[in-house]
Amino acid sequence: MTDPLYITRDGHRTWIKWHRGRRTVTDPVFTPTRILEAMRLGASVEVDLVIHADNGCAVLHNFSLEKETTGTGLVRETSAATLRDLHLRDNAGAPIADKVMLLEDLCALLAENGAHPEALLQLDFKESMAALTPEVIDNFARAVMPVAGSMILSGGDAEAIALLAKATPGLRSGFDPSDEQVFKAALAAGTLDKFVADAIAAAPEADFIYLHWQIVTLAADAGFDIVAAFHHHGKRIDAWTINTVDDTSIPNVRRLLDLKVDQITTDDPERLKAAIDQ
Repeated sequence: MTDPLYITRDGHRTWIKWHRGRRTVTDPVFTPTRILEAMRLGASVEVDLVIHADNGCAVLHNFSLEKETTGTGLVRETSAATLRDLHLRDNAGAPIADKVMLLEDLCALLAENGAHPEALLQLDFKESMAALTPEVIDNFARAVMPVAGSMILSGGDAEAIALLAKATPGLRSGFDPSDEQVFKAALAAGTLDKFVADAIAAAPEADFIYLHWQIVTLAADAGFDIVAAFHHHGKRIDAWTINTVDDTSIPNVRRLLDLKVDQITTDDPERLKAAIDQ
């Protein structure tokens, strides 16, 4: 079986991003085995970051612990030592052997094991500017700097992303302007060009722009090629997230490929790659 890295169509390469470190939809999220596998193969892979009580970041998506881990309460109120003792849960909610990683644990693993030159680990920062303190910024930069060349930082708060990236030399950044109300207002008013311009103005240094996949297709339905518009500004487009790969989602994936998105985020990279190859 071909590793699910990218799809080449009409001379354009679209990367397949392993959402939350999953190669298949049956994988638990955020396990070091899958993340390191992706980085060794040269894949694009994503993890989420939330701030914990010791002013560092945990590799988790939710602000509360119950769904993803064997812990309870808020991540923000939980110490680093306690987090490291918690086990992750599988998709059915059962505890697994793997434990919660902190950002510095993940970076140390990557430094120890190395990465393919084309591999890219996306750190999706779930917090806002209001959560940033000098200690959080310092701890983030200290953890990431040794492996910054293999990473990209993303999030929906452009100011927070810019501040963290500035503190971390060599770290690329991306911005997610996928506010449903803002997009739908622009769609209704026929001002999608302003939607693009506002995103560029908010994050001029961004390498990737992360858009919910329906923003891409709805804009195309309205006669506006939002991918080409961002490409005109030198930005790459990630379309997120294809959660399941089936007869309903595959036509959407093919359309995204026709529109030449640069990356598609999915919870099932292996099946998506196989379906498109067929």
